[in-house]
Amino acid sequence: MPASKFRTGLILSAVAVSALTISACAGRDRPRLAYEERPVEALYNTGYERLEQNRWSDAIDYFQEVERQHPYSEWSRRSILMQIYAYYQGSDYAEAIAASDRFIQLFPGNPSAPYAFYMKALSNFEQITDVGRDQGYAQAALDGLKDVQRRYPGTSYAIDATVKIDMVNDQLAGKEMEIGRYYQRAGQPLAALNRYKAVIDNEAYQRTSHTPEALYRLVEVNLVLGLKEEATRNGAVLGFNYPGSPWYAEAYALLSEDGRQPEVAPTGERESWLRRIIPG
Repeated sequence: MPASKFRTGLILSAVAVSALTISACAGRDRPRLAYEERPVEALYNTGYERLEQNRWSDAIDYFQEVERQHPYSEWSRRSILMQIYAYYQGSDYAEAIAASDRFIQLFPGNPSAPYAFYMKALSNFEQITDVGRDQGYAQAALDGLKDVQRRYPGTSYAIDATVKIDMVNDQLAGKEMEIGRYYQRAGQPLAALNRYKAVIDNEAYQRTSHTPEALYRLVEVNLVLGLKEEATRNGAVLGFNYPGSPWYAEAYALLSEDGRQPEVAPTGERESWLRRIIPG
């Protein structure tokens, strides 16, 4: 699932912070610049110029040289943050994550730690693929985004994390639906039912775009299993929450063929209707 690069101005401004100490560390498998002792300001500024020119690899080389030549300066710590940004912009997400982890490990209480946590989560988010693939990156992104929410509530990072969490949940719910449809086609209705119920029962997934289809698929599967009351109940919930959905039209037609039409909630009687349709 592709995602656009986010808030360049925010990211650039976030890296302009004070720093303490760090050991020099070059990126994995990257050739170093030829050693030439230069003032730290010159190295850092050259790296920043390369950054502004979108020359991500060149910028990383200079920021790594800052670390190597001036490991105990505030510039070294700033350089790690710049490397995170450059790796991310160059779509080298593995290195962006590694640099973020390095900053978090060395400076967990630093004012720029939220940026490192956020960029680690964002780098996983950028690697989410379609629902047909393994969802390891989606789960890692979800965990990281929730961590940003928990650690830094009210910040711009947490606000954006909230939006992206909904997107990741939609992706993960979509994976459950894909597996459920596979089991249903394979003639394994119980296995399919469990996948569809996972979408309905998970509060985070209930807000995704997959909920109407999940309810419809439960109607289908329950009818196959002979659980007609349960199928009618699922159809009623679908009609109450998504009355204009094409999935409800399909469910209504399916139940009508079986001699059962899901009830439609009377206007102004939601609570009593729900108690009757969904006991307990």
